[in-house]
Amino acid sequence: MTRSEFDDIRAFLADGATHAGDLLRVARTLIDDLEHARMREAVLRTHYLRLLTAARASVAAESVAASDPLAFIKHELAERGQLPEDGEAVQRILADAGTAAALLAAMEGATPKRPSGMRLRRCVGTGRRLPR
Repeated sequence: MTRSEFDDIRAFLADGATHAGDLLRVARTLIDDLEHARMREAVLRTHYLRLLTAARASVAAESVAASDPLAFIKHELAERGQLPEDGEAVQRILADAGTAAALLAAMEGATPKRPSGMRLRRCVGTGRRLPR
């Protein structure tokens, strides 16, 4: 849910003309959205854990000089359809990885500046319609 959608909901709830039935519909919608977000997070956590486990197993296999230490990662990538295909530009994949690492380093090093002064409210976009 975008910041604008949260602002729209806050404005709707603050409106004195809002009826109890409308509030109930908004509450049900928000509960559905929350449940969907939690399920999506659970799936992403599972994928992350599987990939992390495969990466750790590959490093451990390399440390004992296993014949194919990348087998764990290859298996996990193959299950997700993420193995580089034949003829795919290896340099592009490596460049993407380098760019991603640089972006993460920049994000981790940057401290977000808090805006000073009054906070402006913006209601932009029409991603969600509230009952009237």
